[in-house]
Amino acid sequence: MTPVSFPRLLVSVRDPAEAEAALLAGADLIDAKDPNRGALGALAPEIVAEIMARLPQQGVETSAVADSTESLAAMARSGARWVKHGIPRDLWQDADHLVRIAGSVPGRVIAVLFAEDEPGAHCVPALVRAGFAGAMIDTSGKAGVRLPDLLGPEELAGFVAACRANALLCGLAGSLRIGDIPALSAAGPDYLGFRGGLCRGFDRTNGIDPLRVAEAVRALRPQAQDAA
Repeated sequence: MTPVSFPRLLVSVRDPAEAEAALLAGADLIDAKDPNRGALGALAPEIVAEIMARLPQQGVETSAVADSTESLAAMARSGARWVKHGIPRDLWQDADHLVRIAGSVPGRVIAVLFAEDEPGAHCVPALVRAGFAGAMIDTSGKAGVRLPDLLGPEELAGFVAACRANALLCGLAGSLRIGDIPALSAAGPDYLGFRGGLCRGFDRTNGIDPLRVAEAVRALRPQAQDAA
């Protein structure tokens, strides 16, 4: 997740075939997770390793979800560059827990905060002290409630600004649709994350639709041209 001046496209995939399809359609970051197990459902490490083995070693960023403290190191060994792990509201200020999570794979853990918990810029200092490489906001529920329904432009922009001021990589996700790209790009995140919005029938348990991935890429490219 290299810092950039405009958002890039993160696409969550569940198997090597989806990963290859998303990459060919223009995805910038391939994120391995199990959509049948909720917002941050982890795939088996061996499946993640298969996904990573099918991707080029250069030209694409990668990440994988670790849904337990014990699985953080295993996901890192799978070949994913970044490891995403959820941090619930009651642990935002638990310094010992945060250090333990970030220290499991030093310099490679992305904290995921849930929009339902109303995170914001105030969460960032503790993540920085603990040693996280980055932070994302996502929705914990995947039943139709979307990120823009839960947090407004000011809250999202404040979170992103705090991440950037502290050299944290940052992303926004949460049942996003392609139509959300212009408004969320204005907040300035490094990545916008998608799954269901790029699947057939807008159902995150269906397969990735390469045409929708390509459409999302085209929606993001004007942002790149404006930033150039």
